[in-house]
Amino acid sequence: MSPVLSLKGIYKTFNAGTVNEKRAVDGIDLTLEDGDFVTVIGGNGAGKSTLLNLIAGVYTPEAGTIELDGVDITNLPEHRRARLLGRVFQDPMMGTAATMEIEENLALAYRRGKPRGLRRGISAAERELYRERLATLGLGLEDRMTSKVGLLSGGQRQAITLLMATLVKPELLLLDEHTAALDPKTADKVLSLTDEIVRRDGLTTLMVTHNMRNAIEYGNRLIMMDSGRIVADIRGEEKRNLDVRDLLEKFNIESDRMLLSE
Repeated sequence: MSPVLSLKGIYKTFNAGTVNEKRAVDGIDLTLEDGDFVTVIGGNGAGKSTLLNLIAGVYTPEAGTIELDGVDITNLPEHRRARLLGRVFQDPMMGTAATMEIEENLALAYRRGKPRGLRRGISAAERELYRERLATLGLGLEDRMTSKVGLLSGGQRQAITLLMATLVKPELLLLDEHTAALDPKTADKVLSLTDEIVRRDGLTTLMVTHNMRNAIEYGNRLIMMDSGRIVADIRGEEKRNLDVRDLLEKFNIESDRMLLSE
């Protein structure tokens, strides 16, 4: 059985041949098995978001291959990958259409990969599905389905984006520091919802975070990146026994390079 995600010898350089040349991803090999929930930690410029953008098709590597469920997608355009991937960005404004109603946003996500555009109206069965899924968020949004998304708070919008990304089970869920723009209480709520959805639906997930405590608490694997390379891949009992101090000492990381807030 093929792994869900396989990266082999991936390189990505920005501004090649100039004084600003930057090797953002430097020979990465990475495999995710079905149901893996991998957190990715590293300092600024470590290559975390570039890695996600390579998987999503925003960038094309200059070397290496990317396979999803055994299919080579290295050169597949971003829009062709969109139906296979769920993605939640750092900015709560990016994942939703502000001028559309909650249920219309969910309908767009539900029909992803199907003929474009909204059909006339939303069926009663669809509306009931959206109401049930919204209720699982515990935010009361199931009673506000015709509200414009632009009227919601950042946390509410991010929760809806998370729901949209997983409404149709993706082959792979990509979370790019998706709670970094939220206040701590709201971030904790969205992370808890994330963990609940990932566990419930058995989603294969890659979550980039600056927060080492979150990286340790969530998922079954922790990957640390530095200078475009994977310098640690921790799982099983070793991950369960990790704490922030151990991680800092073990890998000689300066604490001010990470956000260590609770």
